[in-house]
Amino acid sequence: MEKEYQIESLYAKFLQSNAVVTDTRKLTDGDLFFALRGPNFNGNAYAAAAIGAGASCAVIDDPDYEVEGKTMLVEDSLKMLQKLARFHRSRLRCPVLGITGSNGKTTTKELVRNVLEERYIVTATVGNFNNHIGVPLTVLSINPQAEFAIVEMGASAVGEIALLSSIAMPTMGLITNIGKAHTETFGGIEGVIRGKSELFDYLRKNGGQVFINGLDRVLSNMTKRFESPVQYPMSDMTFENADPFIVYHAGEREVKTTLIGSYNYANIAAAVAIGRHMNVAEDKIHHAIATYEPDNNRSELAVVGSNTLIKDAYNANPDSMKAALENFVAMSGRKMAVLGDMNELEEPEAEHRQMGEWIASLTIDQVIFCGPLMQTAHRVVPDSLYFEEVSQAADWLGSNMPTDAKILLKGSRSIRLEKLFAVLEGS
Repeated sequence: MEKEYQIESLYAKFLQSNAVVTDTRKLTDGDLFFALRGPNFNGNAYAAAAIGAGASCAVIDDPDYEVEGKTMLVEDSLKMLQKLARFHRSRLRCPVLGITGSNGKTTTKELVRNVLEERYIVTATVGNFNNHIGVPLTVLSINPQAEFAIVEMGASAVGEIALLSSIAMPTMGLITNIGKAHTETFGGIEGVIRGKSELFDYLRKNGGQVFINGLDRVLSNMTKRFESPVQYPMSDMTFENADPFIVYHAGEREVKTTLIGSYNYANIAAAVAIGRHMNVAEDKIHHAIATYEPDNNRSELAVVGSNTLIKDAYNANPDSMKAALENFVAMSGRKMAVLGDMNELEEPEAEHRQMGEWIASLTIDQVIFCGPLMQTAHRVVPDSLYFEEVSQAADWLGSNMPTDAKILLKGSRSIRLEKLFAVLEGS
């Protein structure tokens, strides 16, 4: 069914549309709607509503929902969305940077975007639209006026980055790091390495430019695979401190940032390397980094009364948890850590127990564990508190609010530690 004339016809409709959407709640007049299926919904059932709301066309894969003159019937709506993105990408001429990795993808994307916008018109992934649906939507959002595009790619299994690379067709790319993220679905750390490396495999086969994190042992060993890799941090860059915000030097220049955590230094170094590679003026590179302010609960710092909150509640795995805690214990003053479950691990009980044993060796005045998996860690950390539900932790904090303390909140997104922000902020 999906013959070449069909993709040509669909592409013509795409060019006449305002945007591509998959959610009728976000649809505006003139959008192109794709009816996708999920475990608990059938997007085809919303095709008529999309057309009624002003969609120029609805792409469906169920003939029962055809509306004459307003729908296009295909074999698989998701595959057609991906095919349309490939078709569009093949007609774009701007450089495309692919970013993947276990931690720091979104922060790196935002830093690189800030740097490159000092010179270019840049299109970048919005939020974390980095999966098999988000990447095609990102590619389709790149217009001919864009001078550079950044596509974030997430994955939880081998083969997914290869698929996303075939859609985004990056001309350059980087892997932020290799860590214990999604080890359950990747089939262990070796699966993580193989899966994330699919971006580099694509670039090697297609003559793309790679940027390699020299601070990551696994990645630095990949340098020899490429003819002209750019390794970062570059030779004139040095890390000064993170107390609490990162300060670094580039040559004689000292740069003070609003990013906390020494683990973010590699993300900064990546942005500097790409900025230089793309001939952005040196002063503009560091100005863009110095003025970047993190949001969305990623390494955010907020002062509330006498307390300092460190919000890092968007994601968590053993590597990012350790990095956050190592940075945290290096800070001065009284400390409280509220730690949530680390999800999608191959051996969750063992990983949480090992994390607990390591935390027990740290100097933290109060440790609070949240979530069913963190009970294992709680058992090996003397004097720690445990709450299965975040609401229970909120009740306890409401009656035991610390003062003059630094408070770290770190956990996987599913635990929803951000529910504690209102309590800690007194709102």
